[in-house]
Amino acid sequence: MRNSDDFSPAVIDRAAVLLEEFRDGGELTLSQLSNRTGLPRSSTHRLLSQLVELGWVERHGQTYTLGRSLFEWGALARRRSGLQEIAHPFLHELYATTGLVVHLGVLEGNDVRILDKVGYGPIALPTRIGGLQPAGRTALGKALLAFCDNGSARRRPTVEVLTSAAEEARRRNEMAVVRQRRTAYERDEAVLGVACVAAPIGDLRSCAGAIAVTGPVETVDGALLATPVRATANAIWQALADNGSVRRAG
Repeated sequence: MRNSDDFSPAVIDRAAVLLEEFRDGGELTLSQLSNRTGLPRSSTHRLLSQLVELGWVERHGQTYTLGRSLFEWGALARRRSGLQEIAHPFLHELYATTGLVVHLGVLEGNDVRILDKVGYGPIALPTRIGGLQPAGRTALGKALLAFCDNGSARRRPTVEVLTSAAEEARRRNEMAVVRQRRTAYERDEAVLGVACVAAPIGDLRSCAGAIAVTGPVETVDGALLATPVRATANAIWQALADNGSVRRAG
């Protein structure tokens, strides 16, 4: 149970002072942080515990580093000023048309970074703005791998390493079909009972990201949804071009 003054201006100022010490990206001990900031050791420890709980700082034995949450929000902040701001109204239109949750994402290695999420549905989805999802198991990720992959996803080892030539051939064939149809599908791969339809924002020469609609398998009709999803992706791509953002996004 937090005290009533846990989020007072003074506490926020001290937390900001602590976080500033991690600007160089290194690991620091409790004693180092207390000495550098001039904060009492007990206050430093209490603030660090709260920052660890929030995911802003991570503890590794006797040292502390910046947490993954801050990196996620930093990545999100860099993207939101361009692609997300332009795409957001189109995502709302697609949600209003389909009644399904709409995601906007970009490829980062073997993962999809979720830049925006619009709508809600009867099934809780394990996605959040700024978070990551494995690219190979989602329609959004498949669209990105087919159109936006510059090779980085295959260079970084992950738990999803392909184990056979047959699996590699299946993956290549699936990517070829996605490129031909400009649409990617997924059912029960990432979450049981959930299906998705996705389309790239861009083309094989320049790709800014991808969008997807997601919902219960019984409500996701791929044949009916492919057209509005592709049309929305194309509208976002055109809006990026009109805004002069295609080169930056691609």
